[in-house]
Amino acid sequence: MRILVIEDTTVLGEAIADRLQKLGHGTDLIGNGRQAADWLRHQRVDLIILDLNLPGLGGEGVLAELRQRKTDTPVLILTARNQIDDRIKLLDLGADDYLTKPFDFGELEARVRALLRRKQGYASNTSEHGNLLFNRDAKTVTIDNQPCLLVNREFRLLEIFLGGLERVMSKEELTEKLFNADETPSANTIELYVARLRKKLAGSSVQIQTLRGLGYVARVIQP
Repeated sequence: MRILVIEDTTVLGEAIADRLQKLGHGTDLIGNGRQAADWLRHQRVDLIILDLNLPGLGGEGVLAELRQRKTDTPVLILTARNQIDDRIKLLDLGADDYLTKPFDFGELEARVRALLRRKQGYASNTSEHGNLLFNRDAKTVTIDNQPCLLVNREFRLLEIFLGGLERVMSKEELTEKLFNADETPSANTIELYVARLRKKLAGSSVQIQTLRGLGYVARVIQP
């Protein structure tokens, strides 16, 4: 998943981004509210972690602009405010959840997982696709009950495909979702990752097909 962290305290923002990257997520970090709101007009992410006290435009303003555009991206608020009225106001503005500072990183990870599950519409951590079982939290994949070992980016690529079954995805879209904004993958990087993933998924019900000139589409082929 791709997550935007909007936090003006550099040390905290980088710590959050680093923690999420170790979990296999792509992350972007912006420290200015106005810049973040403008950036979100042209970029798509799966989750936003939003601090309230930001330069340029406060977190409440960023959230308000986001919801005015009818964007349904989940938003997790980071706030030092602990009064119940403040929390109610944030939820009424369109926040999906909030975390009071200082917070434990384990709790942050749990709330991120819950929001991403909710966005994907999964009722549990494990999804079944023919003979392939995919567990996002445990980062495990099994084929016919046998483990399929994937490195982080292969796992993330499979997650992207499973989240968009039967939908054509261009190389540009896959690159945007798989890599951070500050990374510059070569032109054939996506082809290489898809080829490696296909090889590891051999014998599974999940097939990734190439549509020349368009991109890729993943399908579950039932026996």
